[in-house]
Amino acid sequence: MDKETIIIKQKEIIHLAKTFCDEYLDEDYAELSEKLICKLGRKRTVPFVTGKTAIWAAAVIHALGTINFLFDKSFEPYVSTGVVNDFFGTKQATVGNKSKQIRDLLKLSHWDAEFSTKHMKKSNPYTDLMKSFGFILKKF
Repeated sequence: MDKETIIIKQKEIIHLAKTFCDEYLDEDYAELSEKLICKLGRKRTVPFVTGKTAIWAAAVIHALGTINFLFDKSFEPYVSTGVVNDFFGTKQATVGNKSKQIRDLLKLSHWDAEFSTKHMKKSNPYTDLMKSFGFILKKF
């Protein structure tokens, strides 16, 4: 697929994800979504060239939500996976599989330095730790 087609599809996915973030989440998630989609677009094999844009947009939100505890009621903002799937008109299994593909491809995990929300970065329990000579120490 040529670069122009990738850019068009990328913009469509960004627009869908931003629309969801504007309605249910916040600006932080909108920025992270766009950043994640752009990073996927720079991969050698761009994963979103095949498949529906709505599925990929939902998968991006799901991947970010998974690593930032979006689906945990004790965190703010909170959105259920059902709301994500209803908004995009997608199925939970399909979105979950694409989300896992994104997380594996970009090696995303909880408290990821690049794709954590501002709130998650502040509450990261590992911020004050460092490794020295094989020992884990608390920074002073």
